[in-house]
Amino acid sequence: MKNSRLATVIAGISTLGLTLTACGNSDPESADSFPSEPIEVIVGFAAGGGTDLGARQLMPLVEDELGDGARLQVVNQPGAGGWVGWEAALSENPDGYTLTYLNTPNLQSGYLNPELGRDNTPDDFTLIANQVTDPGAISIRTNEDRFTDLESLIEYAQENELTTTSTGVGSDDHIAALQLNQELGTKFKIVHTEGASEGMASFLGGHIDVLINNVGEAFQAHDQGELKTVAVAADERSEFMPDVTTLEEAGFGPIYSSSSRGIGAPSDMPAEIHQKLVDAFQSAIESEEHKELMGEQGLAINYLGPDDYKQLMIEEDEKIRGLMDLLGWS
Repeated sequence: MKNSRLATVIAGISTLGLTLTACGNSDPESADSFPSEPIEVIVGFAAGGGTDLGARQLMPLVEDELGDGARLQVVNQPGAGGWVGWEAALSENPDGYTLTYLNTPNLQSGYLNPELGRDNTPDDFTLIANQVTDPGAISIRTNEDRFTDLESLIEYAQENELTTTSTGVGSDDHIAALQLNQELGTKFKIVHTEGASEGMASFLGGHIDVLINNVGEAFQAHDQGELKTVAVAADERSEFMPDVTTLEEAGFGPIYSSSSRGIGAPSDMPAEIHQKLVDAFQSAIESEEHKELMGEQGLAINYLGPDDYKQLMIEEDEKIRGLMDLLGWS
């Protein structure tokens, strides 16, 4: 009788062991069932900026494409020119449940700056899609009496120090101000912030002299008369600000600046889940509803799939390497 009971206990332990082993070796989630829980989308800048606004417009459309009650939650983790959010994303599993917005040139500047000692590069991310490429914009206050247009602004800044905004060392805003100083002899003093919304608040509050950000961040305030955008740093006028000259058109260029914003995730994501996300984001970004929503925000859609997005990353790397002397990194 004792031997019979012992055999039963051993058999039960063996069965439990097999069950636990099977659970421990369970296959990764299939693309058919993905996503079975909310997806976190990390934005490495404060709420209210161009990246945040674009993300919050796009994610409901991606949810519709994924179907079956999919939820994508935008989480702001600002700091270090976006790198607080990117490093947080890279610490997560590459299972498709953590995505992050990638901003160029901030991403490249963050690992090319020798003072920071970062090892992560775009190769550490699984690229999904680029959503927006947003040209640079230069704006002044509507009640400014020291200068009233681009020409008088440049003339004043060549003789007097003026503060201007940046979303971080090596950001497109920072580089644009440095290029203005180098090419035109202006005396812009850059004030770095945690995001475009902080820079806008400081500027409108009179704490910063000149606003250098992006068209998508200045568009509504310009349209509503809260500020006056006097130039865009692009090779042609913005469709959202057709009345605003380019720096080059006004004889102060070519000085080009833009921020591209796309979606990535930690590397080594399962291929089928990656493809499901690629398909969903492409359909959402290229949809008429998305185009209309972005147009209302002054954000220029520039869809790029993973391969073309990788090429953009390579070109931005080369561009920043060519500006390292200007940034003082040589």
